[in-house]
Amino acid sequence: MMRFPMINTVATGQNINRMRIGAGMTVKDMQEVFGFTTPQAIYKWIHGTAMPTIDNMVILAAMFDVTVDEIIATDTIDVKCG
Repeated sequence: MMRFPMINTVATGQNINRMRIGAGMTVKDMQEVFGFTTPQAIYKWIHGTAMPTIDNMVILAAMFDVTVDEIIATDTIDVKCG
């Protein structure tokens, strides 16, 4: 049995939302930073139904002055090998 990390998309979305609020930003503010025509992608991140791409994750980290590791929430799963 081996243990592997797995991204918890809901908890990651909660982290993004908490950091957004802490930075005093609205979803509309974030939409403008990313140049999105609609806020749907950001709402999907916040609700954990989608994850930001790697390049957007790096922008989020810079925007909130945190590391990517502080944004991404992980769980550990056991995987049977062999």
